[in-house]
Amino acid sequence: MPSDLSDYHEPVGGFLGSPVLDTGPVLSDEEVSSFHENGYLVGIPLLSCEQVDQLRAELIPFISGEPGPLWHEFHHNESTDPDLVLFHALGAWRNSPGFHDLLWHPRFVTAAEQLLGGMVRFWHDQLFCKPSGHGGVVSWHQDYSYWTRTTPLSHLSCWIALDDATTDNGCVQFIPGSHRWDLLPITGLAGDMNAIRKVLNDSQWEAFSEPTDAPIRKGECSFHHPLTIHGSGENRSDNPRRATVINVFRDGVVSATDEPLLEGVPIIQPGEPLQGQFFPLLSGRDHAF
Repeated sequence: MPSDLSDYHEPVGGFLGSPVLDTGPVLSDEEVSSFHENGYLVGIPLLSCEQVDQLRAELIPFISGEPGPLWHEFHHNESTDPDLVLFHALGAWRNSPGFHDLLWHPRFVTAAEQLLGGMVRFWHDQLFCKPSGHGGVVSWHQDYSYWTRTTPLSHLSCWIALDDATTDNGCVQFIPGSHRWDLLPITGLAGDMNAIRKVLNDSQWEAFSEPTDAPIRKGECSFHHPLTIHGSGENRSDNPRRATVINVFRDGVVSATDEPLLEGVPIIQPGEPLQGQFFPLLSGRDHAF
């Protein structure tokens, strides 16, 4: 059994450099206001070229190999179409030091605290990779539609580019202001980009005529609200489009189910706070277990 890095609630390698210093505010007041107005924020510098290179190197055996026991979810192709590939997996932080230590990146943690208004805990990570030439779509969706087993809604997603993400290779697109809409039913994560149409009224569907593309450079990140509708198109370009996502919540969110919150994670009873081995406090060291 490989070592499970979820046992460690502090950096384990040199990914963040030494010493790791606390940081002041990362986002301006205007950027925080823009996030709350539009439901997303794009183009925040986060990783150095060396850090991107390390994550890319750690990603290679994940994409080319078979999943081990530490993944919560693992799909070589989330799509059902072999000609449109979307690699998607949850649990990279348990499997390699760079993806583990990324959670404690001081710029990420500070920005997340600014947007959520308090200390943050880790929810889960994701890898989304589209190969060159035949990369699949990520269908329009709201993240919280997959997360309703936790409450209250006080969550945040950070999308980190490991390649330049462009319109041609399938960058993320957002529907501005959709974080003020009601929670929508799940209509699928891959395959049909527009599957969400069947749960929208005509006024909502009109907003999809002008989605906002969010191209960003490698090492930059975007943040979005858990109700903000987002998706991304095919990658028909000559370049891959690889990204990792960190999902967090404000400390104090509780379980809303008597079932496992993630595959392989012990049950947290309804009403009990999310904490412990799989939900570390990123704002400071977690002594909850």
